[in-house]
Amino acid sequence: MRVLSRAEALAFLVEQPRTAKLATVRPDGRPHVVPVWIDVEGGEVYFTSWHTTVKVNNMRQDDRIALCVDDEVPPYAFCLVEGRAELIYDLEQLRYWATRIAGRYMGADQAEAFGRRNAVPGELLVRVRIDRVVAYSGIAD
Repeated sequence: MRVLSRAEALAFLVEQPRTAKLATVRPDGRPHVVPVWIDVEGGEVYFTSWHTTVKVNNMRQDDRIALCVDDEVPPYAFCLVEGRAELIYDLEQLRYWATRIAGRYMGADQAEAFGRRNAVPGELLVRVRIDRVVAYSGIAD
């Protein structure tokens, strides 16, 4: 396996619309893992979530998160991101990111409709400020 640089790892996160697995910490210390759709810009990861979800409640208590994205097809690869989550309540930013993320996962033709549907009061934008990245590719040097 080949270690990916930080730039290669961030590129891997967005080269295909793979679902990220988000890990948060419950108030009692137990982990909570759920799938999320993501996008990356400026060395930060973005996703959206409803304000009453377990993951948002966890991030309100403890902003530490981890994300894992993997390629399940040989030669296999993965990227682990550890960082701190910031909850953003601004509807304009939310609409921009909800539309952009929807375009990645649902296609450009459905991006606007998903963006409008997801950019409503109660939905939040989450920005992850990355502290650490670990990524490997199964492709040899």
